[in-house]
Amino acid sequence: MDYSAANTGLWNAFVYLGVIAGLLLLGNALNRKVRIVRNSLLPVSALAGFLLLILRNTGLMNIPMEILEMITYHGIALGFIALSLRTTKEAVSGSYAMKSGALIVSTYLIQGVVGLVVTVLLGITVMPGLFKAAGLLLPMAYGQGPGQANNVGSSYEALGFIGGRSFGLSLAAAGYLSACLVGLWYTRRLMKRRGLDHRDVSAVSGSVTVDIFQDENEVPLEESIDRFSTQVALVLVTYLATFLVTLGITTLVEQLAPGFARTLSPLLWGFNFITGSAVAIGFRSVLGKLRKKKIINRQYQNNYLLNRISGLAFDLMIVAGIASINMEDLSGLLAPFLILAVLGAVVTYFYARWMCRRLTPDFAEESFVAMYGMLTGTISSGILLLRQIDPLYKTPAADQLVIGSGTAILFGAPMLLLIGFAPQSDLLLGLTIVLCVLYLALLLAYMLGWRPKRAKKAV
Repeated sequence: MDYSAANTGLWNAFVYLGVIAGLLLLGNALNRKVRIVRNSLLPVSALAGFLLLILRNTGLMNIPMEILEMITYHGIALGFIALSLRTTKEAVSGSYAMKSGALIVSTYLIQGVVGLVVTVLLGITVMPGLFKAAGLLLPMAYGQGPGQANNVGSSYEALGFIGGRSFGLSLAAAGYLSACLVGLWYTRRLMKRRGLDHRDVSAVSGSVTVDIFQDENEVPLEESIDRFSTQVALVLVTYLATFLVTLGITTLVEQLAPGFARTLSPLLWGFNFITGSAVAIGFRSVLGKLRKKKIINRQYQNNYLLNRISGLAFDLMIVAGIASINMEDLSGLLAPFLILAVLGAVVTYFYARWMCRRLTPDFAEESFVAMYGMLTGTISSGILLLRQIDPLYKTPAADQLVIGSGTAILFGAPMLLLIGFAPQSDLLLGLTIVLCVLYLALLLAYMLGWRPKRAKKAV
């Protein structure tokens, strides 16, 4: 075997990962040493992504687009699998967890409706060639981040949306800026009102939570296999199972209903992180039952290390996602991009603020800044903003992000189907808007406890 640099298959992946790692370290150094960068609250991974984007577009560094797409695609799945494998506590379940997930998905729905109205109006007036379903990329980019913006944008490109992937990733980048600029402005005002001093808050990874290193009855450190190796093995085995489950479902559907398979298969492969999360939750449940029946005696998951794995996966995903934006693809899409970027920030701001005051009145401000940061960026943006006003996590706002992200998968499943159906025809596009509004009304009724008035009985 040739071990020299001529064997690109042997070296390229590690060379490109080394470049990304180097930019992450450079971004961290800039965050620590340059005050304007530190005060911007831009996550280190996003900063590294923008640096790589500049290097690629100036021709100073040429990382193949396929590598960046691969990292983005697999990064989101591995990150969510690691999060879903974590053990949970009873204290964070129930109505609070469900309403947090409903809040997140209801924001997606508002972003989606606003986005669709904008692109449909542009498509039937001044931009007749515009892909009308492009507005659905707004909740994917702002609400879900670069990973989902990449996946849905790529699937829309296959349906005829030229530049769809770069359009979605650009919206995701705009979402980061919205989270940082608007969030920083709001937290600074709030800190001044509360008489708080400015705190030097360092950037954190996407899955940061407050966890102890070892729970009760975990596998001890002196076990023959390293504890971190065990966590990596759990994640990779779950991802293998995800691949096999997805392959099995798509193969079966292709045999039974080839027409339906053309719509379902891209959704299943594009949203593989949903399947991965479901498989991980099932695996976690099986391990829990085996422990209760004393078939196994140890807890194999370690929340601290699983958080670190998800943080690494999300950091790599964010760098690769932002860096893979093709600026040339946006040349004819600047108008819808700017309109969606601004409206996305505005509607998310006012809706999240209104809902947080009603759902979490005891810590409304903390809940709002955390939610706004996550619903325009990622969970890391929300944590960064929260740490400005609640550095010791005295309120449940941080838990709200983590818990809500899990239950949002359940509430968000119907929306994923609509994303696949909307581009098929103008009729389905209009039906998608109607169904989004109806689903939003149902979620609002659930969260706010609305009840239909009963007719008074005649005396």
